[in-house]
Amino acid sequence: MTESRLLLEKGLSSLGSAYAPAPERLALLENYCAELLKWRGRINLVAKTASVEDIVEKHFLDSLTLLPELTGNCHLLDIGTGAGFPGLVCRTAMPTLGLTLVEPRQKRVNFLRHVIRTLGLSQEGAPLVVREERLEADSPLTAEKFSHITCRAVTDVGSFLELVTAFQDATLLLMKGPKWKEELKAASVIMEKNSYRLKDVRKIILPFSKAERFVLTILHT
Repeated sequence: MTESRLLLEKGLSSLGSAYAPAPERLALLENYCAELLKWRGRINLVAKTASVEDIVEKHFLDSLTLLPELTGNCHLLDIGTGAGFPGLVCRTAMPTLGLTLVEPRQKRVNFLRHVIRTLGLSQEGAPLVVREERLEADSPLTAEKFSHITCRAVTDVGSFLELVTAFQDATLLLMKGPKWKEELKAASVIMEKNSYRLKDVRKIILPFSKAERFVLTILHT
């Protein structure tokens, strides 16, 4: 058993059953991590000096904290997904999840498509699309319907909310650290202007570093 598999199992045991995929999906996540470790020496996916524990915790386990929000018939839009965090990790764990990944950098898009082929994810029933573009106001994506939208690449709440104002019906999932209250306060004008409201905040403690993570659920009123 690989180090990444042991760490995935240990971390998920600590997080709880709400975040744990089926055993066969856990094997796919292990393979995903193996491909990431192979590719990170060639392109900038994650820090080249990061340990396997850091990668498993900060990218894979952290991504899986979205799973409780993605039950039912969901289609997630992941903007600026990079190496597939959090969207492709969630789809690897949950084959029923519809997913559109948006990433402007070609090398990272190549990696995403490689992982999807290697894991056989495109052969499953739910839609899985990779778009090599940067989300702009005139993007064709703004005419599409998504149940949920997330983005780990944008650092502050206000910038994210301004980016997705065209998606009136989507539930927004923001993955934040301990300073989320300050960010939300700084975004209060944008929240009011676009009729956003904070529906829920869920706190997670990552299993190895004990770092605090928060999943904010924001809706249009």
